[in-house]
Amino acid sequence: MVADNAKLRFQPGQFRDRFRLPAAPRGRECIYLCGHTMGLQPLAAADAVEAELERWARLGVAGRFDGPLAWVSYHELLSDALAELVGARRSEVVAMGSPTANLHQMMISFYHPHGDRRRILIEKGAFSSVRYAAESQLALHGLDPARNLVELPARRDGLHHEDDLEDYLEHYGDSVALVLWPGVQYATGQVFDLERITRSAAKAGVRTGLDLSGAIGNLELALHDWGADFAFWGSEKYLNGGPGAVGGCFVHARHADFHGPRLAGWWGHEPRTRFAMGPDFHPARGAAGWQLCNPPILALAPVRAALELFREAGGMRPLRHASLELTGRLARLIREQLDEKIRIITPLEPHRRGCQLSIQFRGRENAGRVLFERLEAHGVLCDWRQPGIMRAAPVPLYNTDEDVDRFVDLMVNLINA
Repeated sequence: MVADNAKLRFQPGQFRDRFRLPAAPRGRECIYLCGHTMGLQPLAAADAVEAELERWARLGVAGRFDGPLAWVSYHELLSDALAELVGARRSEVVAMGSPTANLHQMMISFYHPHGDRRRILIEKGAFSSVRYAAESQLALHGLDPARNLVELPARRDGLHHEDDLEDYLEHYGDSVALVLWPGVQYATGQVFDLERITRSAAKAGVRTGLDLSGAIGNLELALHDWGADFAFWGSEKYLNGGPGAVGGCFVHARHADFHGPRLAGWWGHEPRTRFAMGPDFHPARGAAGWQLCNPPILALAPVRAALELFREAGGMRPLRHASLELTGRLARLIREQLDEKIRIITPLEPHRRGCQLSIQFRGRENAGRVLFERLEAHGVLCDWRQPGIMRAAPVPLYNTDEDVDRFVDLMVNLINA
């Protein structure tokens, strides 16, 4: 038991000196609580990009096949780390594309409206790009989004409940072709029971796609065991891969030899004959078969460097343990010192929240926005989302108890000023 507990011990902020923090006014380090939308830059990221620039300068096209960092297989250098982070087999993951492009790729293959089974089920208030993608895929099939895009509403507490999804599938599952659901609701910070959702969908004969953009690098995941058909993510949030970073996809092993429709590109061709340039497409087995173009090496290099930090930290279990402590501390301090002024809308049960807390301000309509802008002027970087939500996420890789304490102290002082 002692050894097991030791493995869980990652101190919040333990890798802080491995990242570059923006400066705050008067030269002090900022309080950076925006990892839910853009992670910090790892120090190793610049070195990784510089190394590939040097290889390009020195080798030119020969860099494609030169040594262990050969560009032809560079994306595979990320596969082990990604598989570990999402709880998958190596063949089930691939580093490629961006989140919405990857979602479209997946829906071409896994959204098959037929007969009465046409609907796509998402949560009301889903991230806009997911909703746009779902609407446009319906339109590509000649279907009316107003009738076939089902947005499951939140309850009066502002949260979505897995019970409601199960109830909908029990009564109307025969009309649903795809459940498209996030690991974390982007506005409220609510964490969902993805295993329960996936199994409920499978029981109803419905395919499941999961948006992990706010979940990867934040939560412990077990995609293979849960049985989701596909998942997609970006790498600029908790993975710290940089702005517009290369994302990734998961495709369950049962689809390894997929024979349905897909958008094909030469990098999805099986590697052994890829450069034969034949007229017939023979997809690689597993998730790699959904690639389109050769990987963008200069964009993948910082993601690879960032993923190495998760390995050094011991994986998601110790990081999740540290996250629960850090975000729990933030929630406790807000409730103790600011409960009359601030309402936390993120669920407070540990299994229903990740790094992020979303808060709303009681009282005047613009009070929250005014406080947000004053915090920003004092070197706090979090973000604002309508309607009136401030989101803050202490990330255990680089945030500390002191960050949380300073943040709450500043709110108390500014509110009472």
